Amino acid sequence: MKRILFTALVCAAASGAFAQSKADSTKTTSDSTQKKGFKISFGHNEDRKEFSINRHRDTTIHQHSKAPGFSFGLTFARFDIGLATLVDNGSFTLSPNNQFLRYRSWKTSNVGFDVFQFGYRFTSGFKIYLSGGFDWTHIRLRDNITILPNEPVLTYRQDNIDYEKNRFSSSYLRIPLSFDFRSKEDSRGKRFHFVAGPDIGLLLNGRVKQISEENGKQKFNDDYHFTKLRYGAFARIGYGGAGLFAKYYFNDMFENSPAQKGLKNFSFGFMFGF
Repeated sequence: MKRILFTALVCAAASGAFAQSKADSTKTTSDSTQKKGFKISFGHNEDRKEFSINRHRDTTIHQHSKAPGFSFGLTFARFDIGLATLVDNGSFTLSPNNQFLRYRSWKTSNVGFDVFQFGYRFTSGFKIYLSGGFDWTHIRLRDNITILPNEPVLTYRQDNIDYEKNRFSSSYLRIPLSFDFRSKEDSRGKRFHFVAGPDIGLLLNGRVKQISEENGKQKFNDDYHFTKLRYGAFARIGYGGAGLFAKYYFNDMFENSPAQKGLKNFSFGFMFGF
C-alpha cells in the first residue's frame, strides 16, 4: 500500500506540473507590434484558440475556449486521501454488537484515485464524465483481535497478543459518475470546481494485516462479508488542482451478517487532480 501511495503522489505531482504548464500557456501575454488590429482563429472545434492584436495598446491577447465534445482515455486524477468513519445506524458511536470494531480515528483512512475517464463537455463551465479507479478503506483496530475468514457471519477471535498494527481493510473498484461545474479561468489560468454525483463500488478484496513481536507480519485475505456491491454519493470542491472530498455509502458495509445491519461508511479529506 505504501508503494501505491508513493506512486500516486508522484503521479499527482507530475499531473499538477503539467496542468500548471498548460494553464500558463493560455495566459494573457504582451507583444510589441506596429501593425493594424486584426484577429486570427485556428484549431479544431474541440480546442479553438484566438489571437487578437490591438494596434492602440500594442498587446496580443490569447483567448482559450473549448467547444462541446467527447473525451476518453487513461488518466490519473481525483486522488483522495483522508479519514474514514463508521456510522452505526446514524451514530458515530458503535453499538454493543460492533464494539469489537473500535478503531483509531486518526489512523483509519480512505485512499483512492481514478485511472480511466469517459465524458462529454457541454460548455467550458460544465461537463459530465464516468470514470473508473480504485478505492481502499483501512480500519486500524484498537483491540487485540483477529477477524476470522470463511465464517458464516462476521466473526472475531480475542488474542493474547499485543499487536503493533491490526488493520482491517477493504478494496473496491470504484465507478463514479461526475457532474462537474466549473468557473471561468482566472488570471492564473485556474478554476473553481464543484463536482458531485453517484458512486458504485465492486468489491475486490478484504484483508487483515497484523504486526506483532510474536508472529511478525501477517496478512489474511477474504471477503470478510464486505458488501460486494456498494452504492453512495460523493462531492468535491476545490480550486485549481486541489480541494476537499466527502463520500457516503447508502448500503451497509457488511452483508449476510445481521449483527452489523445499519453500519455504514463515511469518508472525507483532501483530493488532488480535478
